[in-house]
Amino acid sequence: MSDLWSQQDAELNDSYHTFIKHHPEYQKTRTIDTLRDQQYSRLDRQKHTYLDYTGGGLYADSQIESHYQLLRDHVFGNPHSSNPSSKTMTRLVEEARLKVLTYFNASPDEYVAIFTSNASGALKMVGEAYAFQKETTYLLTFDNHNSVNGIREFARSKSANVIYVPVALPDLLPDHAILKKHLDTLPGKGGLFAFPAQSNFSGVQYDLQWIDYARERGWDVVLDAAAYVPTNSLDLSQVHPDFVPLSFYKMFGYPTGVGCLLARKDALQKLHRPWFSGGTITVASVQGDTYVLAEGAEGFEDGTLNYLSLPAIKIGLELIEGVGINTLHQRVMILTGWLLEQLHELKHRNGKQLIRIYGPLTTGHRGATLTMNFFDARGKFFDHRLIENIANEWNISLRTGCFCNPGDREIALELSENEMVTCFDHPEPRLTCEDFRLCIDGKSSGAVRISLGMASNFPDAYRFLSFARQFVDRRITDFS
Repeated sequence: MSDLWSQQDAELNDSYHTFIKHHPEYQKTRTIDTLRDQQYSRLDRQKHTYLDYTGGGLYADSQIESHYQLLRDHVFGNPHSSNPSSKTMTRLVEEARLKVLTYFNASPDEYVAIFTSNASGALKMVGEAYAFQKETTYLLTFDNHNSVNGIREFARSKSANVIYVPVALPDLLPDHAILKKHLDTLPGKGGLFAFPAQSNFSGVQYDLQWIDYARERGWDVVLDAAAYVPTNSLDLSQVHPDFVPLSFYKMFGYPTGVGCLLARKDALQKLHRPWFSGGTITVASVQGDTYVLAEGAEGFEDGTLNYLSLPAIKIGLELIEGVGINTLHQRVMILTGWLLEQLHELKHRNGKQLIRIYGPLTTGHRGATLTMNFFDARGKFFDHRLIENIANEWNISLRTGCFCNPGDREIALELSENEMVTCFDHPEPRLTCEDFRLCIDGKSSGAVRISLGMASNFPDAYRFLSFARQFVDRRITDFS
């Protein structure tokens, strides 16, 4: 392994100089190199190439140190009280809440920040409380995370309609004419429209103008921003989605187990919670058989918040502000563009493409996430699990599978509706992943995803390219 790294490092210098000649604007982002040296030095010490930022961000050393110092120097208690330790914690919780609103330029007059266990918890909260009924519609694109897809089960349980807008190859963008047609036809009792700001599968970025277009026609809008906000600016004074689920660990790595739902106050009034719990009520009675739900965020924050972790949110957001989200975006998109060009040029001797990238082949309409499959000279795919195993030997962290996005996976891998119906019509009570692979014999069941983020640099991108080159003119049997 050390010899391999020495060889790569010897070639890296020349490649970097060529890269800078073609991308001189990259040098404007060199503050991130300083940040990496000072705050993420463990990556280079361990010779680790981390390319799974859409799966989870990396925390900086300073985040852990600042949070540790805060915990060490204070006495914090459960915020649901008025004793000294509780008051101190309540103040920090509200500081974190205000910081989230400020970071996304969301007016406290329009939005509230509701802390949840994760983005999935935020979406479940919307799904279970939305006023689905007959003559309402849940409209969503094929390209959505499973936590967005899952809301359809709440909709169907209340006899609402569920409509999917398809995406199409090669760019995996939705058919805008079909989407517009559905948005122009609001059902009699309203509807909920959901789409991602950035696909967690392909990296495709959606036009955020669909938000106001839909709301002007009476729709409530869920914008899944979990994959978007780690490397892109979201300004909620410019666009006004009703519900925005977030994952903080995807933005800055630490803490895990804390998410958020940014919700417009007007839209929040439309939600009707099917239950109450500790922390969500002002008063409840057993003998009186009633309760009064708290107003605003507190009415949706079940039980005791993960309160010791919440101050770390402010610390993480301040880290991004120190770097500058625009600087971070510029860096990862330059690296993404370079990788798109270099990976697309990899061909076998017979001229066949080594790698098929899903989504746009330019940085237009996409973020810093690239999903692909590898093919040999005969056009036979390398199993994504094999690619991951070999990447592990190179100490490269990437991700494989369908990334909880079955709609995009099915279109990208050309899995038909009939194949899906046939596979799920399985004789056994449960369909396993292996059963599914056997059912679609001859086709890939997943893909390989790399993604860039806070600490990414040119050597990371270069090492993945070097990793990919080893598959040129190789057969699957060469790796068995």
